[in-house]
Amino acid sequence: MTNTDLFDEFKHFAEKAVEADAVFKLVEKLRAAGRKSTRQDRIALAGILAHTAFLAPDRTAEIYDAVSTAWLDKPIKADPIATLNLAPEPIPPGLWKMYWAVVEDAVAGKLDAAGITARTAALGGAMPKAFTERVAHMSFTYPGIKDLNLGDLPPKIDLDTLANQPEGSLGAAFHALIGDNKFDLEVLDRAEIGLADLPSPLDYLNTRILQAHDLWHITAGYETTALHEIALSGFQMAQFGHNYSAQFLSVVAAVAALSPASGYKYLMDTITTSWVHGRETPQMMLIPWEDVWHQPAVDIRDAFRITEYVRPHRADLIEKTAPIAALMKIAASVFSLFRRPIARST
Repeated sequence: MTNTDLFDEFKHFAEKAVEADAVFKLVEKLRAAGRKSTRQDRIALAGILAHTAFLAPDRTAEIYDAVSTAWLDKPIKADPIATLNLAPEPIPPGLWKMYWAVVEDAVAGKLDAAGITARTAALGGAMPKAFTERVAHMSFTYPGIKDLNLGDLPPKIDLDTLANQPEGSLGAAFHALIGDNKFDLEVLDRAEIGLADLPSPLDYLNTRILQAHDLWHITAGYETTALHEIALSGFQMAQFGHNYSAQFLSVVAAVAALSPASGYKYLMDTITTSWVHGRETPQMMLIPWEDVWHQPAVDIRDAFRITEYVRPHRADLIEKTAPIAALMKIAASVFSLFRRPIARST
C-alpha cells in the first residue's frame, strides 16, 4: 500500500467508532502475526487509538483494556471503567492531515524531539472547548478521582525542603534525581501553559502530574529512559485518563505502523504492560507526597499497595540497541517533554 492508501485506511478507522470486541480481534491478529504483521493492520489499530484520543476520550479505558488483554493474553485485575456513552466529537477541520504530517515527518527523521512534541501538542490544541469539558467529565470515571480535594491547586514544591530529607528517603531520592540531571522541579511552568484555566479536575490533575511525574518514576519503578517515558505515559493514562498521553501514544502507534514490523512488539509490550500496571495500581493521585517525603520509597509502596513495574524489556533498549529505529526521535520527544533542563545563567 502507498502512503496515500495508508492515510485513507488510517482516516477510515480514525473517523469511526469500533466496538471493543473488534479491537480485541484485531490485536489478537497482530500478536499472532508477530513480525509478519501487515502495515494495514497496524495502521488500523493506530487509527482506532487516534479516534479514541481525539474523538472519544472517555472510551480510552475500554479500548486500551481490549488492546492489552488481547496482546498480553490475560485479563486485567481491575473493575471496568465506564464510558460516558456519548457520540464521537466532531472532527476539527484539517485534524487528520495535520496528524498524518507529524507521523510522516517523524518516520522520515525530519523532526527533532522538540518539533515532534510541539506539533503533537498542537493537535490537542486544535480540539474545541467541548472536547476539553468531555475530558474533564471523563476524569471522574477513574477510581479515586472523586476522592481528591479539588480546592486550590497544589502549592509548588520547595527544593530546600527536599534537600533536608533524611538519606534513603523518597525526598532525598527526588532531590538527587532533580539535581544530578538538572531537571526542572515541576517539569513545565504551570502558569506558562495555562493549567489554572482548565476546568476541574483537569487543572488539578495536570498540575499534580507535573509535580509528581518523577515521584511516580521512583515509586512505581520506571527508569528515566526513552522507553520508560513511553511506559509511564501508559501508566498515567491508566491511572487518570491523561489525555495528552493518549494523543501522544496514538502518534507513536502510527509511526510504528509505518515502520518495520520487527520493532512493533517492543512498543506494544511496553504500552500494554504499563497500561495494565496503571489499571491494577491504587490511585497514586491520592498520595499526599508532602507528608511522606521523609519515608523510603519501599515504605510508601507498602503503605499504598504499589507494586513496581515489571519491565518486559530492558529499560535502555532504545538508547542501547535501537530496535525501533524509526521511533527513536518520537520516543525521545516523550523524554524531552518531561526533561526540560532548568534554565541557568552562564
